[in-house]
Amino acid sequence: MTALTLSTAGAATLRADAIVVGVAKGAGPKAGTVVAPGAEAVDKAFGGKLAGVLETLGASGAEGEVTKLPSPSGLKAPVVLAVGLGRAPEKDEAFAAEVLRSAAGTAARALHGTKKAAFALPVEAAEDVAAIAEGALLGAYAFTAYQDGGKSAKAPLADIALLGAKPRDKAHKAAAERAVMLAEEINRARDLVNTPPNDLYPESFAAVATAAGKEHGVKVQVLDEKALTKGGYGGILGVGTGSANAPRLVRIAYTHPAAAKSLAYVGKGITYDSGGISLKPAGHNETMKCDMAGAAAVFAAVVTAARLGLKVNVTGWLALAENMPSGTATRPGDVLRMYSGKTVEVLNTDAEGRLVLADALAKASEENPDAIVDVATLTGAMMMALGNRTFGVMANDDAFRTAVHETAEEAGEQSWPMPLPADLRKGMDSPTADIANMGERMGGGLVAGLFLKEFVGEGITWAHLDIAGPAYNEGAPFGYTPKGGTGSAVRTLVRLAERTADGDLG
Repeated sequence: MTALTLSTAGAATLRADAIVVGVAKGAGPKAGTVVAPGAEAVDKAFGGKLAGVLETLGASGAEGEVTKLPSPSGLKAPVVLAVGLGRAPEKDEAFAAEVLRSAAGTAARALHGTKKAAFALPVEAAEDVAAIAEGALLGAYAFTAYQDGGKSAKAPLADIALLGAKPRDKAHKAAAERAVMLAEEINRARDLVNTPPNDLYPESFAAVATAAGKEHGVKVQVLDEKALTKGGYGGILGVGTGSANAPRLVRIAYTHPAAAKSLAYVGKGITYDSGGISLKPAGHNETMKCDMAGAAAVFAAVVTAARLGLKVNVTGWLALAENMPSGTATRPGDVLRMYSGKTVEVLNTDAEGRLVLADALAKASEENPDAIVDVATLTGAMMMALGNRTFGVMANDDAFRTAVHETAEEAGEQSWPMPLPADLRKGMDSPTADIANMGERMGGGLVAGLFLKEFVGEGITWAHLDIAGPAYNEGAPFGYTPKGGTGSAVRTLVRLAERTADGDLG
């Protein structure tokens, strides 16, 4: 993991391989490019002409833009990396946290193969320290475990010195420490999502959770196939029955002695989704190792809450199974008796995530938490609706849906509130069972949410995050987001736990 320090050294005197500065678009049509606060010493080394030099090299200050140039005499670092921040804020305003987070991540990605970099970006408050630290640490990520022992690929940036922060300031120090813990767990979630399914299957995922529980003092309970059968978990068993790798239900619980509230997080953990008997066509199954991203997010969020010592009880439920076709697989037309006692007619075995989640939601409801949030790469329909960078938020309580949406935005994750129209429920009526696992094609993401709602305990506040779009980035890296697993929803879940601990929710 990349090291982070808050440094009191000046930008001109700190020994590093590169120094990162911000550049923005000035206000007004003729304002040109401006050097952002934090880079005054660097600009001075350029004789006050850094903005002009950057413009000559084609820099405009646009967000995500990177310009490297050799340092002049007067700077210890041999390279200056200027990263675009977009439009400069108005007087008496500051750069938005997400702008700083994204810029720091862009710079860190551009510095792969570099040992140490100093970040001289605008810092006015602890929130800026948090944003820059998070972005830089998340940008300094690479998954190289299967690439020649990791030796042939460029290593991520090894050491980050954050300038402008105050190491002795309690708020600045706390912000940096939180960023380190959060980034470590997000990157752990990314590693899990990126791990190939021949190495990550329900049993091995459960082993990872068990090891983390021992490390961070979190209680972990694993239900294997025998316990699942005895307990009547027909949804999880029905999905996993076609695979040689048996399913698991993992309960990972963090408790605080002074906690007044409790949260339950439920994660879909399909370690590989072939579609089962309703087999996915070629072109749609190559990245299906990512179908456990919801469980990875829940796991990472609970561990982060424990490491932060939040005054809230957080329990994670990881519903783990592998969805494979075989002679023992569930068939379209089969009826499963779920943990809740309800029966489900399976019309499509590729709508399996809602089946494992249904059992986990019912089980989580028995503990009567103040709120349940489930996270899942659930539907392609949500991707069609919201694209690849935004997750949908549904809930059985409008105020809670708004709170989750606002929490996500505060944490820097794009989300959008979605409805649960009652008229779509009729499409899941079954002549054979209590409910079918499929309904109307149009609004499929909302139909899936309505299905899950059926398994939430009466009177319990619940929200559903469909992260099908942002959980796995098949395109080019951007900001602090790598190609592959992204760690989507971890920041939202952690921030939600913090707000609950602070009494801001419920």
